[in-house]
Amino acid sequence: MNQTIKNSLGETLDYTFTTGAEDCRDDKWLVILGHGLTGNKDRPVIADTSKALNTAGFDTLAFSFAGNGQSEGDFCHATISKEAGDLSAVIDAVAHTYPKIAYVGHSMGSAVGVIQATRDGRIKALISIAGMIDTKAFATTEFGSETPDAGLMWEDEAFPLSSAFMQDLCETIVTLEPLADCVSAQWLLIHGTADDVVLPKDTQCVKNLQGDAVDTVLIESADHSFTQPTHKAQLTETIANWMRSRPY
Repeated sequence: MNQTIKNSLGETLDYTFTTGAEDCRDDKWLVILGHGLTGNKDRPVIADTSKALNTAGFDTLAFSFAGNGQSEGDFCHATISKEAGDLSAVIDAVAHTYPKIAYVGHSMGSAVGVIQATRDGRIKALISIAGMIDTKAFATTEFGSETPDAGLMWEDEAFPLSSAFMQDLCETIVTLEPLADCVSAQWLLIHGTADDVVLPKDTQCVKNLQGDAVDTVLIESADHSFTQPTHKAQLTETIANWMRSRPY
């Protein structure tokens, strides 16, 4: 796959497409992967998950949201609502080839997936890694002491805190709880119990809403990005095995 993918604003989205292992390849599924806040498609939590899925036989497409990584656009305009449009553009570009779309989102990228899954029936499977639900609580906890359009995210000059970002999370969305209750795609939620960026209560919120309709895995002592090798292995193996078990 070598086509150019642009969002509705004409911004080119950088992506990596990888074919699944030939000896077990499932050519009906494509797994799309989206990163979290200040991340990109090459962050280990995304790249390692993609590799595990490829080994399990699944084609993958990992991309950077506009304004992140090598994708075009301004990081200051990167909001959950805008990034849902980026995901829609990616799906538009591939859906004619793949009848089954799965989306893996990490952190804020998971919130993007929740929004898109409620309005796009082409997403047949949804996987949330450290998924964000209470967007206002996240934004105010992490950045409430910063001044929008003057402050920084986590004191990193590469990532200015914009008023557009804060308004989207704190006023436009506030919480994804109502949408989470409406997701009909098969859904796997994975969270580390030691995550202090997006708290495990966000995953528990979905479990309380959807009950046995969702699969939930808590990885003991894992942090937000599953940086320890044993935690990363648990994460990627869980996702690959879950995808292999899909009944479609």
